[in-house]
Amino acid sequence: MKRWWRWVWAALRPWDPYRSIKAALQALVLVSVLITTGLVILAIHSATELRVITIFSAIASLLITQIVANGLTAPLREMTAVARAMAGGDYSRRVARVRRDEVGELAETFNRMAADLAAADRHRKELVANVSHELRTPIAALRAVLENVVDGVSAADPETMRVALQQTERLGKLVSQLLDLSRLDSGATRLDAKPFEVWPYLSAVLKTASLGMGSTGSRSRARADVPLHLDVSPLELTAYADGERLHQVVANLVDNAVKHSPPGGRVTVRARGGMAPGSLEIDVVDEGPGIPEADRVRVFERFHRGSHPGGDGGTGLGLAIARWAVDLHGGRIEVAESPRGCRIHVTLPGGVAAAP
Repeated sequence: MKRWWRWVWAALRPWDPYRSIKAALQALVLVSVLITTGLVILAIHSATELRVITIFSAIASLLITQIVANGLTAPLREMTAVARAMAGGDYSRRVARVRRDEVGELAETFNRMAADLAAADRHRKELVANVSHELRTPIAALRAVLENVVDGVSAADPETMRVALQQTERLGKLVSQLLDLSRLDSGATRLDAKPFEVWPYLSAVLKTASLGMGSTGSRSRARADVPLHLDVSPLELTAYADGERLHQVVANLVDNAVKHSPPGGRVTVRARGGMAPGSLEIDVVDEGPGIPEADRVRVFERFHRGSHPGGDGGTGLGLAIARWAVDLHGGRIEVAESPRGCRIHVTLPGGVAAAP
């Protein structure tokens, strides 16, 4: 019954003057004709002159037309004012939707566009501020090291040069991550998905991570007190994905897990086959403090470091890049429930769904 009523309501829309401009104009013409006809009949049955009736008919028609036209064009005038404000950089203004017709729908769409532009402008400002902060920190540290060497405060020994190299590598990692994000925004990255054997592939990724080689080729010092464990079942498991993009996912997740692991904690990478041919499910589990419930949705946003104190000053881009690479495959990445530490669950669809 309810569905039938909705169908009738939708079918009557072209004749509803409150929901259709066409119907409103038709109603305007009809009312004007009725007023004119009524006044003419009144003139015939009374002593009123026809020219007086004509004047009153024209005035009544003009008043009704003015009222209807003002209601139709008010949202358009408001949209014009809001568009001018947006051109001046003010994205806070919105159009009040006072109609249910096509103009009201246009106003609603305009408000959504204004909200999207406001969000894009806010993200742009946040990106500039965050990138400036991230670049300033290693540059300041590198400058301090070099100034000490030039002023003779420190000698150019291997330890000093190692500190300078670490800051340089941090800069290189940030630049590489920003390039990945620029490819994300431009949509220029395509997948080169191929079948591969999961065990040797993930084993090579973890070996690289254990040597301190991140996804960006950084030679930063690895944490020797956090062992990495690989669990693939069955051992002959094969999957279908882009090897380079999947490397970004696993390397960033492992790097994040190692950073938040306690001394002696273990990071486990678990891989299983999915329901579809070539699909793959990966869990990266650590024994750290875990991710609070409030941060589980925002943890994959750019530059989000979470609310856990004592962070290591990372860029906050690793998980965002991991989500981007998973999204390219048409997969899903999420923070899953875990009795201890943090567990990031990745699902790749495999098969044709993973193809570019």
